[in-house]
Amino acid sequence: MTTVPSPTQPLAASPRPRPAVRRVLGGSVAAVAVGALVLLGYGALAVAVHGPMRAGDYGAAEAAPVTAASFAIGVLFSASVGIVLALALARWAAHPARVFTRVAVVLTVVSLAAPLTASHTDTSTRLLLAGGHLVAALVVIPLIVRSLRSPRG
Repeated sequence: MTTVPSPTQPLAASPRPRPAVRRVLGGSVAAVAVGALVLLGYGALAVAVHGPMRAGDYGAAEAAPVTAASFAIGVLFSASVGIVLALALARWAAHPARVFTRVAVVLTVVSLAAPLTASHTDTSTRLLLAGGHLVAALVVIPLIVRSLRSPRG
Protein backbone atom coordinates (compact mmCIF):
# COMPACT_ATOMS: atom_id res chain seq x y z
CA MET A 1 0.00 0.00 0.00
CA THR A 2 1.37 3.41 -0.96
CA THR A 3 0.94 6.53 1.05
CA VAL A 4 -0.59 9.53 -0.66
CA PRO A 5 -0.04 12.92 0.95
CA SER A 6 -3.22 14.42 2.30
CA PRO A 7 -4.22 18.00 1.45
CA THR A 8 -3.01 19.07 4.90
CA GLN A 9 0.49 17.67 4.31
CA PRO A 10 2.63 19.88 2.05
CA LEU A 11 4.65 18.18 -0.62
CA ALA A 12 8.37 18.32 0.02
CA ALA A 13 9.89 20.96 -2.18
CA SER A 14 12.72 19.70 -4.26
CA PRO A 15 15.92 21.62 -3.57
CA ARG A 16 16.90 24.20 -6.15
CA PRO A 17 19.88 23.01 -8.21
CA ARG A 18 23.03 24.92 -7.35
CA PRO A 19 25.73 25.79 -9.83
CA ALA A 20 28.79 23.56 -9.70
CA VAL A 21 31.65 25.21 -7.84
CA ARG A 22 34.15 24.17 -10.52
CA ARG A 23 32.00 25.78 -13.20
CA VAL A 24 31.65 28.99 -11.19
CA LEU A 25 35.38 29.12 -10.48
CA GLY A 26 36.28 28.44 -14.12
CA GLY A 27 33.71 30.91 -15.43
CA SER A 28 34.79 33.58 -12.97
CA VAL A 29 38.50 33.20 -13.73
CA ALA A 30 37.72 33.34 -17.45
CA ALA A 31 35.58 36.44 -16.90
CA VAL A 32 38.40 38.16 -15.06
CA ALA A 33 40.90 37.24 -17.79
CA VAL A 34 38.59 38.62 -20.49
CA GLY A 35 37.98 41.74 -18.38
CA ALA A 36 41.72 42.28 -17.92
CA LEU A 37 42.34 41.97 -21.66
CA VAL A 38 39.51 44.36 -22.49
CA LEU A 39 40.78 46.87 -19.93
CA LEU A 40 44.32 46.55 -21.24
CA GLY A 41 42.94 47.64 -24.62
CA TYR A 42 40.82 50.36 -23.00
CA GLY A 43 43.86 51.61 -21.09
CA ALA A 44 46.03 51.62 -24.22
CA LEU A 45 43.36 53.59 -26.08
CA ALA A 46 42.95 56.00 -23.14
CA VAL A 47 46.71 56.66 -22.97
CA ALA A 48 46.90 57.06 -26.76
CA VAL A 49 44.06 59.59 -26.79
CA HIS A 50 44.78 61.42 -23.53
CA GLY A 51 48.55 61.13 -23.33
CA PRO A 52 50.44 60.33 -20.14
CA MET A 53 48.19 60.12 -17.11
CA ARG A 54 48.92 60.44 -13.41
CA ALA A 55 46.64 59.75 -10.48
CA GLY A 56 46.98 59.55 -6.73
CA ASP A 57 44.89 58.12 -3.95
CA TYR A 58 42.74 60.62 -2.09
CA GLY A 59 45.07 62.69 0.07
CA ALA A 60 48.26 61.32 -1.51
CA ALA A 61 51.29 63.59 -1.59
CA GLU A 62 51.94 62.92 -5.26
CA ALA A 63 50.40 61.13 -8.21
CA ALA A 64 51.71 57.94 -9.81
CA PRO A 65 51.76 57.24 -13.53
CA VAL A 66 48.78 55.40 -14.99
CA THR A 67 49.61 52.98 -17.80
CA ALA A 68 47.53 50.61 -19.91
CA ALA A 69 48.70 47.79 -17.66
CA SER A 70 47.39 49.70 -14.63
CA PHE A 71 43.86 49.22 -15.94
CA ALA A 72 44.31 45.46 -16.38
CA ILE A 73 45.98 45.04 -13.00
CA GLY A 74 43.09 46.90 -11.38
CA VAL A 75 40.65 44.39 -12.84
CA LEU A 76 42.73 41.44 -11.66
CA PHE A 77 42.92 42.83 -8.14
CA SER A 78 39.30 43.91 -7.69
CA ALA A 79 37.75 40.95 -9.49
CA SER A 80 39.43 38.55 -7.07
CA VAL A 81 36.85 39.78 -4.56
CA GLY A 82 34.17 39.01 -7.14
CA ILE A 83 35.43 35.45 -7.54
CA VAL A 84 35.31 34.83 -3.79
CA LEU A 85 31.82 36.36 -3.65
CA ALA A 86 30.61 34.22 -6.57
CA LEU A 87 31.94 31.03 -4.97
CA ALA A 88 30.32 31.85 -1.62
CA LEU A 89 26.99 32.66 -3.25
CA ALA A 90 27.12 29.50 -5.38
CA ARG A 91 27.48 27.53 -2.18
CA TRP A 92 25.06 29.30 0.16
CA ALA A 93 22.63 31.60 -1.71
CA ALA A 94 19.22 30.42 -2.88
CA HIS A 95 19.49 32.65 -5.98
CA PRO A 96 23.24 33.18 -6.48
CA ALA A 97 23.06 34.91 -9.88
CA ARG A 98 20.49 37.45 -8.71
CA VAL A 99 22.33 38.21 -5.46
CA PHE A 100 25.69 38.47 -7.23
CA THR A 101 24.28 40.92 -9.78
CA ARG A 102 22.88 43.19 -7.09
CA VAL A 103 26.00 43.12 -4.93
CA ALA A 104 28.35 43.58 -7.90
CA VAL A 105 26.41 46.61 -9.17
CA VAL A 106 26.51 48.21 -5.72
CA LEU A 107 30.23 47.51 -5.40
CA THR A 108 30.82 49.00 -8.86
CA VAL A 109 29.04 52.19 -7.86
CA VAL A 110 31.06 52.34 -4.63
CA SER A 111 34.28 51.75 -6.58
CA LEU A 112 33.66 54.91 -8.60
CA ALA A 113 34.54 56.96 -5.54
CA ALA A 114 38.24 56.13 -5.93
CA PRO A 115 38.81 57.53 -9.42
CA LEU A 116 36.43 60.43 -8.95
CA THR A 117 38.21 61.60 -5.78
CA ALA A 118 41.77 60.87 -6.94
CA SER A 119 44.15 63.65 -5.93
CA HIS A 120 46.63 65.39 -8.24
CA THR A 121 44.53 64.17 -11.16
CA ASP A 122 42.96 66.16 -13.98
CA THR A 123 39.25 65.78 -14.71
CA SER A 124 39.71 63.89 -17.98
CA THR A 125 41.92 61.31 -16.25
CA ARG A 126 39.33 60.91 -13.49
CA LEU A 127 36.62 60.32 -16.07
CA LEU A 128 38.76 57.82 -18.02
CA LEU A 129 39.52 55.92 -14.80
CA ALA A 130 35.84 55.88 -13.82
CA GLY A 131 34.99 54.74 -17.34
CA GLY A 132 37.43 51.88 -16.88
CA HIS A 133 35.51 50.76 -13.79
CA LEU A 134 32.28 50.76 -15.77
CA VAL A 135 33.75 48.92 -18.76
CA ALA A 136 35.22 46.28 -16.47
CA ALA A 137 31.86 45.83 -14.75
CA LEU A 138 30.04 45.56 -18.08
CA VAL A 139 32.41 42.80 -19.18
CA VAL A 140 33.05 40.83 -15.97
CA ILE A 141 29.68 40.88 -14.16
CA PRO A 142 27.56 39.28 -16.93
CA LEU A 143 30.14 36.54 -17.49
CA ILE A 144 30.24 35.63 -13.80
CA VAL A 145 26.44 35.76 -13.61
CA ARG A 146 26.31 33.36 -16.55
CA SER A 147 28.44 30.85 -14.65
CA LEU A 148 26.22 31.22 -11.59
CA ARG A 149 23.12 30.38 -13.65
CA SER A 150 24.55 27.10 -14.86
CA PRO A 151 23.06 24.13 -13.01
CA ARG A 152 25.17 21.21 -11.91
CA GLY A 153 25.96 19.03 -14.80
